[in-house]
Amino acid sequence: MQPSRPPHPQTAPATAPRWLLPTLVGYSWARCKSDALAALVLSAMLVPVGMSYAEASGVPAIYGLYATLIPLLIYALIGTSRILILGPDSALAALIAISILPLAAGSSAHAVALAGMLSIMTGLLCILAGLLRLGFVTDLLSTPIRYGYLNGIALTVLVSQLPKLFGLNVSADSLLQQLPLLAQALWEMTWLAWPSLLGIGCLALIILCQKYLPRWPAVLLAMIVSTIVVQVFDLSSVVAVIGQIPQGLPNLTWPQVPWAEVPHLLPSAVAIALVAFADMSILTRSYAQRLGTSVYPNRELLALGCANLGSGLFQGFAVSSSASRTPVAEAAGAQTQMTGVFSALCILLFLLFAPNLLSHVPKAALAAVVIAACWSLIEYRAVKALYRLRRSEFWTSMFCFFGVAVLGVVEGIFLAVAIALGLFVWRAWQPYSAVLGRVDGLKGYHDIQRHPEAKQIKGLLLFRWDAPLFFANQGQFRRTLQRHIAQAKRPIRCVVLAAEPITDVDTTAAEMLRELEQWLQERGIVLYFAEMKGNSKDWLRRYSLFQDQPQRFFPTIGRAVDQYVQDFAVDWVDWEDQGLGEQIGKTT
Repeated sequence: MQPSRPPHPQTAPATAPRWLLPTLVGYSWARCKSDALAALVLSAMLVPVGMSYAEASGVPAIYGLYATLIPLLIYALIGTSRILILGPDSALAALIAISILPLAAGSSAHAVALAGMLSIMTGLLCILAGLLRLGFVTDLLSTPIRYGYLNGIALTVLVSQLPKLFGLNVSADSLLQQLPLLAQALWEMTWLAWPSLLGIGCLALIILCQKYLPRWPAVLLAMIVSTIVVQVFDLSSVVAVIGQIPQGLPNLTWPQVPWAEVPHLLPSAVAIALVAFADMSILTRSYAQRLGTSVYPNRELLALGCANLGSGLFQGFAVSSSASRTPVAEAAGAQTQMTGVFSALCILLFLLFAPNLLSHVPKAALAAVVIAACWSLIEYRAVKALYRLRRSEFWTSMFCFFGVAVLGVVEGIFLAVAIALGLFVWRAWQPYSAVLGRVDGLKGYHDIQRHPEAKQIKGLLLFRWDAPLFFANQGQFRRTLQRHIAQAKRPIRCVVLAAEPITDVDTTAAEMLRELEQWLQERGIVLYFAEMKGNSKDWLRRYSLFQDQPQRFFPTIGRAVDQYVQDFAVDWVDWEDQGLGEQIGKTT
């Protein structure tokens, strides 16, 4: 028998976090070669995309490389996903720009410091949330709400990049103010000028390559072609370009931001942390399912927090997972997080030895990259499907979309969270309930609204409440039950509560049950419980409710019905009993 070998990190049990150090144990040359080749392909996308998102975030392009380099290394060390790529993200660009530009007052250095401080605050919030095990918080953002705020962010970023794409000088504090100014500038502009031709050409090249040549590096091609055009036709004085890029690595430094400005960044830091982790959790879950690995939400929160903390300390800005660059890494053959390490090494070599290769890249090309990314971010088909499938969730999504677009990105994010909490409370407050009856030929007891042919037993009300009983809905429970008793065609002598969906009973609901029991007794009505779960019974026992009356509790609705029929001598023959009697009669 051959000695058993320790499992490789890629096939390790689900209980083992997939971070870098275990990955290096047994790391083979074949995987190293695959990761290195994937890193070369990925780096060709990371450099231009990082610089583009830096411009969209309101800081010089070089800081996009700093915000790419450091998070790649940090996440490789402590992240749990095998191939997830972190870096600047289009969904965060608008949040960062709107947060820092009003405070920066036109100072590029101050904008960089504000962006760094915002990243540090975001990182600390994520770390705190991870330590407190708050990874479940993003579950509050339902899919329709996520569609709404992502569409709003995409539109906001897209519109903000259009002036750069066409070489226009348009600025405004909000989307509503920017749209009319942009429309007027587009009406008055010269469409055959070099800035607009370069921007439109780069955008067209990216879109056409993505559609007809998906394997081609569209972003890199657009950058190379536009740079060649600028140099061949000597357009540096006509077209805005990146310019000289500082040589060397980012410095470890604390952002010099006045403490009076820090409180103004806090709401944005909370919004960025929420959006970043929501996107990250969705992406990690999808890749974990595909790769057969596990997801550790709280560990991912810590990794995201450390990546943002490191980015801010090394002159970067807030980052998140990338839904566009992670598939590139996977398609290029990435096996482990060493792909991120090798990609960071490529960026490091670029910063040390060849930073000025991109000095003639036009800013219109960077704007085209961001616009293409924002266009792919828009979920219009999904929202259209919501309109067809569930109209209420469609309007929820649209409300969040207009909140982000009209009120602002930060305000819209908090509005989305408020809507999510409101919907949760509303659905718990107004749960579905049903009166049950017996349907011939169909086992069990069923909702009489769905089965009008269902038979109800004389004097018996079978009532089901599809939610836990707690302070918010206990009044609705009592009113609904009393209404059914009042509307019954015959006087009710017994109520059977089908309690299987009732998974919890709080003290307010317990007091309501005590008062309801007294109200029923005054009217000569008996209350039974059927199919109640053990933990709910334990709570009733703790509240001293019905603890000396075990005869009120039945394992099934059928047993409760049988007891009622026996106690009240009701003339009732079930269809199953009737069929059995006919069968016995035939055999005798």
